[in-house]
Amino acid sequence: MSLVMVLALSALVACDQAEEPQATTNGEQATTAEPQADPITIGIVQIVEHPALDAARDGFIEGMAEAGFIEGENVIYDIQNAQGDQSTLSTIADRFVNNEVDLILAIATPSAQAIAARTTDIPVIGTAITSYTAAELVDSDEVPGGNITGTTDMNPVGDQIQLAIDLVSDAETIGLIYSSAEANSVYQINIAKQYIEDKGLQWEERTVENTNEVHQAMQSLVRSADVIYIPTDNVVASAMAIVGEIAGEAGIATITGESGMVASGGFATMGIDYFDLGMLSAEMAVEVINGADTATMSIRTVPGDEIVISEEALERLGKTIPDRFMPYVQRLEAAE
Repeated sequence: MSLVMVLALSALVACDQAEEPQATTNGEQATTAEPQADPITIGIVQIVEHPALDAARDGFIEGMAEAGFIEGENVIYDIQNAQGDQSTLSTIADRFVNNEVDLILAIATPSAQAIAARTTDIPVIGTAITSYTAAELVDSDEVPGGNITGTTDMNPVGDQIQLAIDLVSDAETIGLIYSSAEANSVYQINIAKQYIEDKGLQWEERTVENTNEVHQAMQSLVRSADVIYIPTDNVVASAMAIVGEIAGEAGIATITGESGMVASGGFATMGIDYFDLGMLSAEMAVEVINGADTATMSIRTVPGDEIVISEEALERLGKTIPDRFMPYVQRLEAAE
């Protein structure tokens, strides 16, 4: 059933069950479930499995439940994972379009790009996407202009580089490792390079195409860097255990784009909470289900000032850090 038909039926049911329309605040769309004649179907696709993307997915489902959309009652989820394979991602996109799902949650840039190539009609909420404009998914963050909108995980890259400088005060060269095939990673790295140069420091980079290349790239990078910065890169995030092992052996701290990467082997981060990002994405999805137009829904985000420092990594590296950062040191449970 199309989203338009679902909304029409919902309106009829609502008229039968209530004398007055549901109240809204300041003229905004209601963010709770309205009566549905049939369950709506939401396709969820993520490019790969790692803690940040998993948290965004879980936050979305939790947010939908809090808004009254209960799985098996008034919503059905078709959850798919491409496991990093582009051809599988294309197949998933075709599946959603052919099955005429009512709405799609696209987790990470490659997922949204695959969906965008298949449909301009099905509403799409993106999440864990750094720059919608750099990925050519929207006309602008303020007015997307099409069937795609969502939440951004744009991190405070400059603040993250400053955190690296503050934690490793004698650093002269900052190493950068990322996938050059990910538009969002390139976007973040360019900001990082400019910040590093403005601070009068040097950078050294290594790029990878897949997780199999991370080991060699890290072995090379630790020989020339004093501290390593890793953006919210899906390829490297999937290989953080390798990153942590090699960096640990070399005594090099790694500053990452988000806390899940710290739990998986990194040293520290200042970033956003991906579960909260997923919850915010659910709010947007409910608005769309209740009639909002994705073309005019601005891209949204959550605060990115959460500092996390791994106690285990601190002990393993034998590092000393300024006293002001000690309250942020915590024992993290390794991500599965």
